[in-house]
Amino acid sequence: MNISELHNNEALRQREFPIAGRTAYLANAAICPLPRCVAEAVSEYALTTTLCDQEKGMPEALPEEIRLMAADLLGCDGEDIALVGPTSVGLSLVANGLAFKPGDNVVYHGADYPSNTVVWMNLTKRGVELRPVIPEEPGKITVDTLKPLVDSKTRLVALSSAHYVSGYRIDISAIGSWLKEGGRKTLFCVDGIQTVGALPTPVEYVDFLAADSHKWLLGPCSSGIFYVGKEAREQLSPSLLGWHNVQCPDFLPPDKIVFEDNARRYEAGSANNLGLAGLHASLSLIQELNPQKITETILEHTRHIREEVRLKDYTLASGDEDHLSGITSLFREGTDMALRHQKLAAANITASLRSTPDGRQWLRFSPHYYNIKGEIDSALDLL
Repeated sequence: MNISELHNNEALRQREFPIAGRTAYLANAAICPLPRCVAEAVSEYALTTTLCDQEKGMPEALPEEIRLMAADLLGCDGEDIALVGPTSVGLSLVANGLAFKPGDNVVYHGADYPSNTVVWMNLTKRGVELRPVIPEEPGKITVDTLKPLVDSKTRLVALSSAHYVSGYRIDISAIGSWLKEGGRKTLFCVDGIQTVGALPTPVEYVDFLAADSHKWLLGPCSSGIFYVGKEAREQLSPSLLGWHNVQCPDFLPPDKIVFEDNARRYEAGSANNLGLAGLHASLSLIQELNPQKITETILEHTRHIREEVRLKDYTLASGDEDHLSGITSLFREGTDMALRHQKLAAANITASLRSTPDGRQWLRFSPHYYNIKGEIDSALDLL
């Protein structure tokens, strides 16, 4: 199966993505519906475990295969990947596991999704100075944006790979390499949930990245990945401990705490095996369909939507054409965007409604590779 076959065979598309037979689902940046193969993988594992315990029902090689497939997407090694679930957990592991000193500062996007703000705001209790970035457009953060804020006391810069409203996709490599210039010790943490599975999300200059699978990876909730670079592991102490990440031979209390020597040191306890069964299937589907083709298809959708809504005099949340993602949000002065959202829903079209701190409401479209131009055009016609 490939994307072209999906787009040209509606029976196949609705079989593999049953949601396509019910609604034009253009809200994958929220919570995705599951592809058939992912649901079947979860179901098969669940049925298997009615006849054995849940660990014996999990193929021994499957977690390592997930690490390797995720590593292939990010361009890292499998030993750099932990399977810890929600994005919020991965970001919290970073915030809680670094040994901050009074006077250290953290630079983050002050108008980002709450998961990537509240964990850093909580650090004020430890004497950490917060330096929020407030860009001219939501998410539009570049090296030049960061230069006035980053200094020798900046311990960490925390950003999202793409903003959840504007869709602006940062240049991860440019920002990351600048943060490492001249022996600078600044760590770089990325919330990658809005690009991993949809667009290239390189981690060559990234220390930490967290991404749950329930958006662009098309996997189950709470079955995400957490990347921790080799050098960063020396600085990030596990803040969650259990039988799984501390070496406990024969399940006996150890004489001393010795962690696993790879990213599994951040996996404290039993795995979300139902979620992992689904994540394995979703990553396998990405490999089958070719990540590059997935990216090309998503960006084609984005460019088409942006061209059409401009003709209808809508304002885009990001005007930048060089940093596109799968997200397009639009607003028009004097238009009730909540009512537009309701009318789309009444026409069996699923989009999202999101707000920004200025009080505006934005209609957000986020089609995936399985969406077709016809259903996108139906939504645009209704605008």
